[in-house]
Parts: sequence; structure tokens; C-alpha cells
Amino acid sequence: MWSVLFLTLPSQPTAVRVRLWRALKAMGSPLLRDGAYLLPSAEQERFEPLAQEVREHGGSALLMALAPSDEVQRTEVLALFDRQEAYAQWRAGANDWVVALPSTSETEARRRLRALEAGLRDIESIDYYPGEAVLQANAALADLRSALDARFSKDEPRAQPEHGIARLNPRQYQGKRWATRARPWVDRLASAWLIRRYIDPQASFVWLKDVAQLPRGALGFDFDGARFTHVGGRVTFEVLQASFGLEQDPRLLRLGAMVHFLDVGGIPVAEASGLEAVLSGLRELHADDDALLAAACAVFDALMAAPVGKGAA
Repeated sequence: MWSVLFLTLPSQPTAVRVRLWRALKAMGSPLLRDGAYLLPSAEQERFEPLAQEVREHGGSALLMALAPSDEVQRTEVLALFDRQEAYAQWRAGANDWVVALPSTSETEARRRLRALEAGLRDIESIDYYPGEAVLQANAALADLRSALDARFSKDEPRAQPEHGIARLNPRQYQGKRWATRARPWVDRLASAWLIRRYIDPQASFVWLKDVAQLPRGALGFDFDGARFTHVGGRVTFEVLQASFGLEQDPRLLRLGAMVHFLDVGGIPVAEASGLEAVLSGLRELHADDDALLAAACAVFDALMAAPVGKGAA
């Protein structure tokens, strides 16, 4: 159920119209139709002082309840509350912060990080139907804090990271067999590429038709019960990044954002649709999973070679 505020605003004074518009925007109230604004029923009291102000200045304000007649209407109304664009803009700012960090003073870096955190909390305050995007954004914020500590507080004792993922020494993970589900898709392909390029260059891969048949000594990834798999708001690729200290590379962050969006949704990434199309084509071309990985690795290598521009996701 939703609360609908029907407004007929007075033509004067103009300041009242502007103030009301700003207040409605700040509370995240979408426009249902001309003069009709929405909020979840539980938030109706936020409308009441606005309605009172409209009446005091000679306008009319009517509060009513709205219920959808079917699931299609419910989906259409929920879409009006979508905050993906806001989260995408926030993520672009976070990526800019990472890119600029090596040349930014500690004072400025901390100031900008506080602003990013405040901006995220503002979005959360009007995200009435939170989903994957807010989990992803908070995971990214935790990575920003870790990057700040790595840059300016290297010798300070550190508390357990918020995500609870232990930092591992890649030297202890060399020449291993890594196993995941057969016919890999985005997260498994990107994770295998990350393992081979950044963690274990001599890695070999086993493609499992049945994860219960995990070979003795093999390191599983991206399936339930695997050594490396989804944790909180992170997909397996991002868990491997956190596990092996790879969260500070802006290019890997950009790739991780694409993988996350294609795997579980969340914050949109402009380049993700292109990556999805290419990987879909490679799966059609290569029935052998080792050949598929080799071809996908070339794609990920090319993405890593592309410059990370300002605002890149």
C-alpha cells in the first residue's frame, strides 16, 4: 500500500512552490501523475506538514491510500521508487576517489570519504525498497575505508574488516587445482581469470558437473560450500579481491562492478551489457570450458588495458 498526496499548488508565492518541490524531492517521493506524489503508507506522516502548508497558502491537498489491482500495477509503482541511478552516480564518485587516492593528501582523502559516506546514507534514507544495490554500495564503502588505511595508516593495528573476509597470503596458494561448476558464466569466468592473473599463475581448473564430487585438495570457488564464494554483498570475484588484497586497483574495481551487476544485479554499469554480449557469444563458440576460459581471459585482459577515466564505473 502507498499514500498518495494530491496537490493543487497556489500560483503565489513562488517560494512556497519551490520549497514544496524541494521537500518532495528530498524525501524521495516520485510523481505518479501531475500533482500526485507517492510514498509508502508507513511514511505518510512525512506528507502531512506539506499538505498543511499548501492549505495555509490557499492551495488544496488531499491524502489518500493506493492499492494496486494486480501484480503488474504493483511492479509499475515499485519501479517509480527505483534508486539504481542514484547508486550508480554514487559508485562513480567512489571510483573517482580511488583513482585520485595516490595523489590526494590524507586530509582531503578523509574529507571526501566522509562526503561519500554521507551521500550513501542520504540515498539509503529514501531507498524505501532496498535491494542488491545498497548491499553492493556498502561493500564498496568498506573497501574505500580499507584503501584509505592501506594508503595512510600502514603501521596502525587494524580491526577485523567489516566484511569478515580474512586476508590471505598468495604465496600459499601457488600451483593449486581450483574447481568450480562446469559451463562457467560471468562470475566464475572472471574469478578464474583473476586467480590466474593475480593469485596463482600456474593454476589449473576443474569444471565440475556435480560440486559434491570436488577432487581431494582442490580449492572450490563460486558454489555453495566452496572455499571462496559469495559473502554478504560480494560476489565471488569480489571475495577473491578482498581475500588477496586486490581491492585498491581501480581497473579491478571497474571489472568487479561489471561482474557483480551481471551476476546478481545491483548498481548498473554502462559497460556491463557489452561484456555480457561478448561472453554469451564465447559460450556459443566454445563447448570446452578450458577453451572458453582462454577466450574470456583475452576479453578481461583487454578490459584491464582500457584506461579508467573520470566517472568510469
